[in-house]
Amino acid sequence: MNRRHFGLAAAAVIALTPVAAIAWSPITDALASPGRTAEDKERDARSHPAEVAAFARIKKGSKVADLVIGGGYYSRVFAAVVGPRGSVYSWQPSEFVAFSADYAKPLTELPVAFPNITTNSASFSDISLPGGLDVAFTNQNYHDFHLKEVPTDAARKVNAAVFRALRPGGYYVVIDHAAAAGADVQTSSNTLHRIDPEAVKREVLAAGFVLDGESTLLRNPADPHTALVFDPAIRGHTDQFILRFRKPGGRWFGR
Repeated sequence: MNRRHFGLAAAAVIALTPVAAIAWSPITDALASPGRTAEDKERDARSHPAEVAAFARIKKGSKVADLVIGGGYYSRVFAAVVGPRGSVYSWQPSEFVAFSADYAKPLTELPVAFPNITTNSASFSDISLPGGLDVAFTNQNYHDFHLKEVPTDAARKVNAAVFRALRPGGYYVVIDHAAAAGADVQTSSNTLHRIDPEAVKREVLAAGFVLDGESTLLRNPADPHTALVFDPAIRGHTDQFILRFRKPGGRWFGR
């Protein structure tokens, strides 16, 4: 098997690997970090951060951007995984900070728990990411790039900023709540906080990326795709897709 085919096979295995199969991984060891909160560790059972980090190709020494960090869950995951030789750039848009003071707290708290985290609260219009990134990541927030409260071209600007910032061969990973196939992006984003994964693919591919992998790790076929994601009947159990895109060029196989 040549190296290119090995990389493709490895990506497929990672996408389908069950939780127990990577229990020995250095990633799971890192997730025991005392910098992660008890609430984070309780959430791990449903979010599967070790599998997500592996699928995203994040490892010790990686340079990662976490985009629209919410409460900072994945920033803490990645900071633990990349270790002191790696770095995490955590972006919470000013539009979110203005909406709720709770969104401001991680900006000051994260670097205290993990000195390898740098935070930023630039607006969607002013987003600027550090260069040479290995991975850019956004969890359950790509649909927010289409909210009526943010600039109409926010998705384009974020995708372009990510493309510029990633090293050749770097990865852009998107997790979000799935909308029904063919659902209007603006409607599903603003009323249900969901987005059709095919719409995400179209937008990210238009920015110059290639689709590198998909994972069914967080899929739930029982989700009807018609409920608001905060509805108690579905919250925490939505059908979620994971897409991995790659910036062309560089050494990408087997990372």
